[in-house]
Amino acid sequence: MSGMDRNTFITNYRAEDVEKLTLRMKNGLGSSKYKPAEYQKLQAIVDAKRLESDLIGLKVQKTRCAAKATKESSVLRQHRQVWIRECPRLQKAEEKAENDIKDFLQQLRPNGRTDTAIFSLQDFGLLLEREREAFRKATVEPVLQLKDDLRFRLGEAQSQDLTANQSDWEEVKQQIHFVKDQQDEITAKLNSEYQVLEEEIIGCGLEKYLTSTSVDLVIIGSCPEEVLESDCPYPELKDALIQAFHSLSERYQSRLQDLQDQLQTTDRFCGWCADDHQRFLFTLSQYTQDQSNHRALYMDLLQRLFLEKTKQELMEHERVWDWQRLTQAQLRVVTQQCERDQEELLARALVTLQEARHAHQEELKLHRGRQHQQDICSQLREKVRQFYLQQQKRRETLAQRDQERLANLRSLMEEQARRDKNRVQYRAEMLQRRKEETEANQVGVVAEADPERMMAYTEAWRSRQLNVKEFELQRPLYSIHTYTDTQIVSDPRVRVEQALREAGLQHSHYAKDVLSVLTPPKPPRRDTLSDLKF
Repeated sequence: MSGMDRNTFITNYRAEDVEKLTLRMKNGLGSSKYKPAEYQKLQAIVDAKRLESDLIGLKVQKTRCAAKATKESSVLRQHRQVWIRECPRLQKAEEKAENDIKDFLQQLRPNGRTDTAIFSLQDFGLLLEREREAFRKATVEPVLQLKDDLRFRLGEAQSQDLTANQSDWEEVKQQIHFVKDQQDEITAKLNSEYQVLEEEIIGCGLEKYLTSTSVDLVIIGSCPEEVLESDCPYPELKDALIQAFHSLSERYQSRLQDLQDQLQTTDRFCGWCADDHQRFLFTLSQYTQDQSNHRALYMDLLQRLFLEKTKQELMEHERVWDWQRLTQAQLRVVTQQCERDQEELLARALVTLQEARHAHQEELKLHRGRQHQQDICSQLREKVRQFYLQQQKRRETLAQRDQERLANLRSLMEEQARRDKNRVQYRAEMLQRRKEETEANQVGVVAEADPERMMAYTEAWRSRQLNVKEFELQRPLYSIHTYTDTQIVSDPRVRVEQALREAGLQHSHYAKDVLSVLTPPKPPRRDTLSDLKF
């Protein structure tokens, strides 16, 4: 035997247990603690408790039914309030649509006598109006009449016994079933006509004008035509603007593509058929968020409308629809942001292009101005070369003329010198002859020779020398016979010539014309005028 088995086999021994066993053997198999049971009395007590429990269960069930009925009536009352609020809005929308159609038909005017489509459309509108009135009389008025009849019969039945006129009530039930069957037939006919009209609209391609296709792909233009076809004088600037538009389009196109890929994971009706999805959306549109407990109300109404669908399926469809709406809202926001950014970028690009064209025009204007200045300068330089050449020719002509005049003057002066020499020789001979004649007539000198007296200073010379010494200090070095600076400056010809020289015009024709008309302050003496003709 192992150690573990030995431990389980050994029991604990206490003296109190021996005493208990001894007392139990004395008393026998019966125990003094327990009394014999009274089964009839216990059965009566159990039956009474069971009856009380059943009564309590009935009360609880009745209370639950009453609470459920109260809750149902409260929910139905809230649904009725929503419908009472929604019904006038739908009626106004119907009236507005009918008025719009009428106004559209009234505003139509034929293009000519051969345009009969407008008259056919107006006739079709009148036909629809007559059919609508006939449908109202055939369907709505019987229901209203039956409703008024039931109200009248219920008012009479309140004061009489319901079992008194059992045949009348059977007749009323038959009328109700007849009207109900008639309404079912009309509803089925309307549904078939609705399906046929929907197929015609789909076949004509008009569905996109009646329903919003929110999952259509958004295509963003890479670069506007205003920038591509713009006349930009700087190709680098135009390429930079086009690159900016491409970058903007690529950045937003990636975001839009992600959102569109998310929308493509489910169809436009979130996995349901079109009719069920439209009923779902119409039900949600009735219960706005300003109403308290709106989600619980439209979920209750959806469970009543879609009996074949569970609450979990409805909540899943709501979640998918919310996710689709959120994705569509994000898509619209991103699209609006892209359009806004493209408009801002286009405005800035147009302003930049306008400024570039203006700057280019200014550069062209400046270039033309500089070119014009260069042309003027070249023309002036050409004129200056021609003027210098003319001046050179003139100076050469004047120099040649001066040389000729100088040669003529030299010849004249030589002739005059020869004449003057002859005159001087003649006068010297005449003077010598007169001197000889005078000496011949003079008396001879009888004074004695006194060389010392002859070489000594005279008294008159000594007295004169005293005044000469004082005068010599103030006497100029040499005597000049000319004009002073004051006399020279007082001549207007000198001042005009100095002003022309400072202006650099001393050799111009204007200076010569001006100096030729100026006169000296005093007329020259007549003896200084020359009779020589050059």
